[in-house]
Amino acid sequence: QYLASSKCGQYVDIGILASDLQKTYSVDYGRRKRNAFRIQVAKVFEIISNEKEREDLAVLESEHVAKRARQQEKNETTGSGTDDSDYDDYPEDLSTNQMNSSLLSLYKKGNPDSLPPTPKNDLGKNSPRVRAAPQTSTLTPESRGERRISDSGWFIDKTPDGKDFFIDLSEDGEGEEKKLISEKSTEFSVLESERKKTKGRRAKRKKGEFPDVDGEIESMLLKKVRNKGSELYHPSVKFEDVGGNDETLKEICKMLLHICHPEVYTHLGVVPPRGFLLHGPPGCGKTLLAQAIAGELELPMLKVAATEIVSGVSGESEQKLRELFEQAVSSAPCVLFIDEIDAITPKREVASKDMERRIVAQFLTCMDDLNNVAATTQVLVIGATNRPDSLDPALRRAGRFDREICLGIPDEGAREKILRTLCRKLKLPASFEFRHLARLTPGYVGADLMALCREAAMGTVNRVLITSEEHGRKHTRSGGNAAEGGPEIGTDSLDELQRLLDLLKEQAPLPEEQLQKLCIEMNDFIVALSSVQPSAKREGFVTIPDVTWADIGALEDVREELTMAILAPVRNPEQFKALGLTTPAGVLLAGPPGCGKTLLAKAVANESGLNFISVKGPELLNMYVGESERAVRQVFQRARNSAPCVIFFDEVDALCPRRSDREVRASVRVVNQLLTEMDGLENRQQVFIMAATNRPDIIDPAILRPGRLDKTLYVGLPPPEDRLAILRTITKDGTRPPLDSDVSLQEIAYSQHCDCYTGADLSALVREASICALRQEMALQNTQSKKGEIKISRKHFEEAFRKVKSSVSKQ
Repeated sequence: QYLASSKCGQYVDIGILASDLQKTYSVDYGRRKRNAFRIQVAKVFEIISNEKEREDLAVLESEHVAKRARQQEKNETTGSGTDDSDYDDYPEDLSTNQMNSSLLSLYKKGNPDSLPPTPKNDLGKNSPRVRAAPQTSTLTPESRGERRISDSGWFIDKTPDGKDFFIDLSEDGEGEEKKLISEKSTEFSVLESERKKTKGRRAKRKKGEFPDVDGEIESMLLKKVRNKGSELYHPSVKFEDVGGNDETLKEICKMLLHICHPEVYTHLGVVPPRGFLLHGPPGCGKTLLAQAIAGELELPMLKVAATEIVSGVSGESEQKLRELFEQAVSSAPCVLFIDEIDAITPKREVASKDMERRIVAQFLTCMDDLNNVAATTQVLVIGATNRPDSLDPALRRAGRFDREICLGIPDEGAREKILRTLCRKLKLPASFEFRHLARLTPGYVGADLMALCREAAMGTVNRVLITSEEHGRKHTRSGGNAAEGGPEIGTDSLDELQRLLDLLKEQAPLPEEQLQKLCIEMNDFIVALSSVQPSAKREGFVTIPDVTWADIGALEDVREELTMAILAPVRNPEQFKALGLTTPAGVLLAGPPGCGKTLLAKAVANESGLNFISVKGPELLNMYVGESERAVRQVFQRARNSAPCVIFFDEVDALCPRRSDREVRASVRVVNQLLTEMDGLENRQQVFIMAATNRPDIIDPAILRPGRLDKTLYVGLPPPEDRLAILRTITKDGTRPPLDSDVSLQEIAYSQHCDCYTGADLSALVREASICALRQEMALQNTQSKKGEIKISRKHFEEAFRKVKSSVSKQ
């Protein structure tokens, strides 16, 4: 009816057709699901479209009604005895097969003989779901595989739809109708097979309620094997690849005897050491040293990051830990290296979760089990951490991690050895000065030095490529445009980005002659120093500024005392040890502000080449209880790990005020902690202390006793001779800034205006005179003057004297 009423073209969109049907016949199709209804419409439309010989739908409907009437007459002539004959033909099926009997009853109920003829337009509304032919055709063996086609000529579509569709298959039909039926039967047989497959899947899902236990166990075992711990590998690193740690390597070699000679410990009845702990700042070579140990002993190494052991399932972390130690025992002799071990072994009293406590307990048990398995079990356990204080104390006792090896910040000599080790494969000039480069890299660890070498090599490549590219451009331009002078200006002003892009696009290799001359020079390392920041800066170490004794005018007596107190023990340790001078001295620099106390400390650090830790007094203080004391402990611990080292406390009076009954207990605890660290039970091995203050009267007297800050050097106001030396140092003997001929530094130094001037005041005086000269020159707007012609005259110093006053009074 819809196709007859609507004017549809040759092409019909099934989706639009289905939606229009649902809107037009909303009572019949409005509640149908859209996708299912669209599929039904597509099937019906295909059936109707195949009837191309029918010109009009009304003719098709009338012919169908006539065929239906003829079929009804034929059924009436056969009589009602058809049903009886059907049942007489198959008496055994009724008695022997219950399924056949149930089907017979269903077909008997759905016999169309008892139904009156119904027009086609009522079939979709009132006809029953099942319409069949006489049962003779449905019970024959041939028809059991083709239950969907009956002899009456009706094809029943049993797809899960809301409606049934009927196709006229009576004998009066033409050949095309029979051909259509054969095609449709094959199509629906495919649909039936797909439907059986889906039923099979549902049955499997229902059966899944009772899983195959053996299959699951097998899959779990396979997964367990795949996720098992790290694999063993043989490192190729040797002790010769670890530079600057000779003392550490000697200590390690003594502890590794049980790996090579386990029979000695067995004969003596002593349990061999099971492991040791490597700790130090990041980049100092802990992982490299562990690999070198395994490589030197030619043992396989089992490397595990501590975070790989932690699991989210309760009990799985402990299981992984047990499996790890079992794998190590089965692979003995081997080295078990656990990196960042502090992640799984925190202090149990401060652990936030029970899982952390269980992991620590399991780790302790596994370490003890190594001693119980067999005395000859050659398993060496090495742990690495940056925070040894955060480990559980039970882990650091004997029998577990017997020794703790500290890898601190390397000093100048160690840095030189590390540089020689890293530069073995680099192309360097024959006269390369490693000692000079080591002096320029205070606070650098091994990783920083490696980054420095890499950055210097990259700088060398850039320098050579850019130089060769510029040379090629100039050569091309000079040969092609010799008469023109302008192109060179364009070459000089060429954008650097464009030049780099040209280098990236150029694929031509460098000639062999140029490669032979290519090497990393000292200037490349000096340029790379500005881009590589040492890791020690984050640990409190500072890079030593370019301050030498030549930058300090006067203070000859103070300089000599500092040399004997700090520089001499480092440069002549044998003589001091022979005289019994083993305790490092502490020096307190006292004096008014601006006299050069901090400058002296910088010069000492630079001249000695020692590691230098600069501590500002107030920065150690913390509002939380115990944090200030912990900060003091960390400073001394870092210094001990990087000995020989100098700790410089600036404004030490903020840390060590005089204690009294009315004093706040927090400051008292800080003073007590500082006293204990300076001269307590632990020995300060080559840790030198320097402090500066301008209020020595408020410092606690216990700090100033021998063994702590036992030497106090007064840095007072400079006399006229020292002022002259300071002025000459500041002005570089009158060359920077340039002085006029009427200026006499001696006259200025001996002037009464400078009686109470400190070194900082004299520096401010010279700076103010320079600004006065610059202001005068800018006011004159002399365009003929060139850069560097501005000179400081006498009147400029007189004007500066009126502006700069002494920072210290005569009292």
